[in-house]
Amino acid sequence: MWVLYARAPTPNASYWPGRRLLALIDAIFWPSLVAFGVSRMPMDPGMVGQVVLALCALSGLRRCARALWYNERYRFTTWRVGVALFGMLVFGAVLKLAA
Repeated sequence: MWVLYARAPTPNASYWPGRRLLALIDAIFWPSLVAFGVSRMPMDPGMVGQVVLALCALSGLRRCARALWYNERYRFTTWRVGVALFGMLVFGAVLKLAA
């Protein structure tokens, strides 16, 4: 049996001066970082690398459009990734102190 739950849509983000510019930078940065990582791989990624680069380009365009024209619906990736990295950093520091 497969049960589906409908989630309520997330509310619109509040607008503040500079949000559109920071959203555009965030929208360009993450796909570019992935594309840079794929292009600098020590081995030849082949066809998979080309597909990943194409997906990065499409993702970047979609994210830029959302950051510019639907800014109230844009969610910052840097915030989500930063929270996860900070959590791992704190976890590592606690492990280091415990050992």
